[in-house]
Amino acid sequence: MSAVLWAALIFAPSAEIKAGAAQLDITPPVGGPMWGYAARHENPSTGVRDRLRARCLVLETQAVRVAFLSLDLGRALPRRQMAELEALARKHGVETLFVAASHTHHGPMLEIDTWPTPKTSYVQALPRRLADLIASAVKGLQTARIGTTIKEVPFNRNRHTREGATDRELVLLRAETLKGVAIGHLVNFAAHPTMLPIKDTRLSADWVGAMAAAIEKETAAPCVFLQGAAGDTSPDGVNDHIKFGHMVAREVIRMIPRLKMQEDVKPWKVHDERLTFRSRVNLDDPLLRLTMSLAFSPRLVTFFRNEYREGIQPRLTTALLDGRIGFVGVSGEFFAEHARHLKRRARLDALFFVGYCNDYHQYFPTIETAARGGYGTEIYIAPAELGAGEKLMDRALLQLFAHQGKWKAPD
Repeated sequence: MSAVLWAALIFAPSAEIKAGAAQLDITPPVGGPMWGYAARHENPSTGVRDRLRARCLVLETQAVRVAFLSLDLGRALPRRQMAELEALARKHGVETLFVAASHTHHGPMLEIDTWPTPKTSYVQALPRRLADLIASAVKGLQTARIGTTIKEVPFNRNRHTREGATDRELVLLRAETLKGVAIGHLVNFAAHPTMLPIKDTRLSADWVGAMAAAIEKETAAPCVFLQGAAGDTSPDGVNDHIKFGHMVAREVIRMIPRLKMQEDVKPWKVHDERLTFRSRVNLDDPLLRLTMSLAFSPRLVTFFRNEYREGIQPRLTTALLDGRIGFVGVSGEFFAEHARHLKRRARLDALFFVGYCNDYHQYFPTIETAARGGYGTEIYIAPAELGAGEKLMDRALLQLFAHQGKWKAPD
């Protein structure tokens, strides 16, 4: 990279930032198959414990719009629906999306897109509904200021072992008007939303819904939750999902006065790509396919068999705001040490590590954790070749450094 280009990237002039936010009820009709627990197979939901919501915050600098969407769902949109949403979002000037699932285990199964009927499919309708949500946020764009802060909190634990790694960073970004009125919040933390029992077959956003509702009640602005590297991480502190959600919310609210707000920022730098890895599991093997169909559900196994025919292709989305606030979105369940190691190496003021983002490719354990074994490391739920997670993290680091102008972006 030439010295002139390097200097242009590093010393890019600051500009105003605009922000807009909106939210939407995305609770499906009761009676569809539920996502998350294999033992449920395709058993249907039987009621609504609390409503599922989608929330959106759009941040714009120098006409570049990035939209962050949180979904009270187990996974992000499947590839076909995600492509449709991206095409619709571009009509509203949004080129980069971080569509992040909370990973609740009490939401609908998105891999089955013919329910309730092919003509009234909940899944097939989601892209259009989410595009309307983005349009609402874009319509509300206004000159804003932003602030970020981080706090270590003892609210999660490694679910393999008490001595295992955890990413305990609670990361907050607030967008507000120039008069200090909240527009929206991004909240990033890692903790599996599995606090409700498997026998409860009512739809629920789990602790994430309770947290977001509490923050919204206090601030009167949408709370966009970005689930972190929660593959091996569970909530800790209290066993009740409402109490836990409120505990996290109180901490977020306490963090707001610490924010140093700014009106002008360096422009967005963004990148998106798919990588391809070999699969450790052969779903074309009829005996294995039968075994997994009995353990999960035939239609779910068929979905992933088709998905992985050309290898496992996780999505990696990176963005840098103001040259110091990083976002890394990955389409799977990453283990805590992946996020911790990337944050140490990136050396940014704040890094939002966003799991379950823009697609879903199951678990990505670290090499060390896979060697020890345990839930989330078995080939049938962590099918990507060993080391895939590390390679994705290296790629993310290269892109973040390229965004900072430290070298040319890798091909």
